[in-house]
Amino acid sequence: MHLFRKPARWAAVTAAAGVVLAAAALPAGATPVGVPPVPDRYRSQQLDWRPCKGTASLECAAMSVPRDWYHPDEAESLTVEVSRHRATDPAARRGVLMMAAGGPGASGLPRPARLATYSPKLAAAYDIVSFDQRGVGASTNVVCADQDKVDALFGSGDLRDRSEQAVRQTLLRTRDFVRDCKRNSGDLLPYITTDQAVHDMDLYRSLLGAEKVSYYGPSYASFLGAYYATEFPGRVDRVVLDSNVDFTGSWQSFLTGQPLSFQRRFEQDFLPWLAKNDATYHQGSTPEEAKASYERLRGRLHDHPLNLGGTVITPNHLDAATTSLIYSGKSFPDLAMALGVLEHPDSAPPAAREAIAQNLKHPMAAGFAADFFSVTCSDTPWTRDTGYWVRKSATDTRTNPMAGARELTFASICAQWPKSRAPHVNVTGEGLPPVLMLNSTHDPATHYEGAVRAHRGLKGSRLITVHGGDHGQYQAGNACVDAYVDGFLVDGRMPAADAECEGNPLPAGPGGAVS
Repeated sequence: MHLFRKPARWAAVTAAAGVVLAAAALPAGATPVGVPPVPDRYRSQQLDWRPCKGTASLECAAMSVPRDWYHPDEAESLTVEVSRHRATDPAARRGVLMMAAGGPGASGLPRPARLATYSPKLAAAYDIVSFDQRGVGASTNVVCADQDKVDALFGSGDLRDRSEQAVRQTLLRTRDFVRDCKRNSGDLLPYITTDQAVHDMDLYRSLLGAEKVSYYGPSYASFLGAYYATEFPGRVDRVVLDSNVDFTGSWQSFLTGQPLSFQRRFEQDFLPWLAKNDATYHQGSTPEEAKASYERLRGRLHDHPLNLGGTVITPNHLDAATTSLIYSGKSFPDLAMALGVLEHPDSAPPAAREAIAQNLKHPMAAGFAADFFSVTCSDTPWTRDTGYWVRKSATDTRTNPMAGARELTFASICAQWPKSRAPHVNVTGEGLPPVLMLNSTHDPATHYEGAVRAHRGLKGSRLITVHGGDHGQYQAGNACVDAYVDGFLVDGRMPAADAECEGNPLPAGPGGAVS
């Protein structure tokens, strides 16, 4: 699961304000400055492993954690569900490889099985482990609004509409969303942060009996991994961060950079591919014509929302589907097919209409939204001036509408969020072994410019630049990328300098030629 992305159905506290956590090597059993020792009831618990539901190769267990790691005795415990895939070659086992999910808001439990299947080398060398982050999935959940309200927040109307009435409606809906969060999860909200989660991770490491863990984390999990390595630098071995959030800055600076990168991916990758395949999809033989076709469809949905199998499709549904499907070039044909069905629904096969209606029905899952905003609104400070966001989002809507139109919704939620007491975590790389980083140049969600800033801020890191636009470089069938990651995690081969890989080719066009 990736930033702002709903689950794919197509083919993710309380230190005193101002405390800075920076890397300093921790001896075994030590805890970061300002954090009390782990109480015995947590440190001495036994994980009761059982088969994971639906995944025969995985074991799952429930781990008890403090609600607030800075005051572990002051409230009821939370539950964090954990999973593991045992090393397939115990004689060659070199340790534990921890991984996490993106979002924030996605489930990490099934991921070790997928990684083990993808890379038998890693499966032989490591116990691969993961978890549902606090607030998510099988762990203690954070709850905000119900699905109908979330659908109205992200799906109703047209977020490009900058009329006074439309802006007012957006602000009312975001205020209502935050009110629901406070009412349904108020006493939990301050503790659904990345900082609290990394302490859960370190408890998990301890209960596994591992002095150190290696780590692989894509998308938001790169942020989580960078925070964990910073707060517990003596407890990490080999770290790979894939498709990087700029963890050296703030969520505000990172997320307001996304409109540019989503627009770039749409205009420089998807539209040229669509034009090359005009004989199949009939959206225009040039990128300009293909963009005009998209805008005409969007305009029709603005004027006359389409009722498709009981799902009323608006321009916002179209934009949400587009931003989701351009994460991977493999999904370009799915997006092109969806555009054709929405343009000519009466002539489309019933099965195609039904599938698209189901896939567009919920622009964002309610559970995902609850955790996403709990983390991103609380980890780092946000400008709390709603007027500022009305003005800025108007500019971003004009210049980069694909994701700029939704900026007011996201930002105004964080502008109204309860003030956070999460500590500032200063990621520098100080005291860490070299970290391997991966990022594509046209990644829509974790923009390359942010990844470069994170790389420069993370002392000793190496960046593998992938010339392409997919989000998530490892486990994507790219032999160049896989060789760097497997070589590092299994054999300890860190590149001597930054390096480059070509991205995966876009899907074949008509006649089997690579587009």
